[in-house]
Amino acid sequence: MTNPPVPQFTVRPETSGDFDAIHALTAAAFGQVDEAELVDALRGSGNGVEGLSFVGVLEGEVIAHAMLSRCFVGEAPGVCLAPCSVWPEHQRTGAGTAVIEALLAEAARRGEAFAVVLGHPEYYPRFGFTPASGFGITLHVDVPDEALMAMPLGGEAPEGALAFAPEFGV
Repeated sequence: MTNPPVPQFTVRPETSGDFDAIHALTAAAFGQVDEAELVDALRGSGNGVEGLSFVGVLEGEVIAHAMLSRCFVGEAPGVCLAPCSVWPEHQRTGAGTAVIEALLAEAARRGEAFAVVLGHPEYYPRFGFTPASGFGITLHVDVPDEALMAMPLGGEAPEGALAFAPEFGV
């Protein structure tokens, strides 16, 4: 007896028709609306990088989302990966990984030099992130060294102080 085929999800750039679904999924994934409101604020301010917000879709439903916002190390522009969300019932299915991989590949294709993330040190190294301190990147607030990570995309990660988009409040 064989198992039925597992439905496959697709990854694509978000559209304006996805905004409500992204808001709901982000609130569900984080158990609060703060991160969902952050996504809306980044998109609304223009600090979310145009075209660098991707969704994973399964049977017409948005099940995963990740976006890149503008950040700077010194004067050098880069991108920040955050927030990343997957509906709780679809976590650990590969949907989040697929969305993040596609998003980072598109950022590299567009010529973004580097990406940073402030997140779980057990999760993000799979994409190529390593501690930002190894690149000489610092943050003006105290965070665990292993949680602030960076990776080159198409150039070198510069040295200096990291500044997130103002919507992050960091």
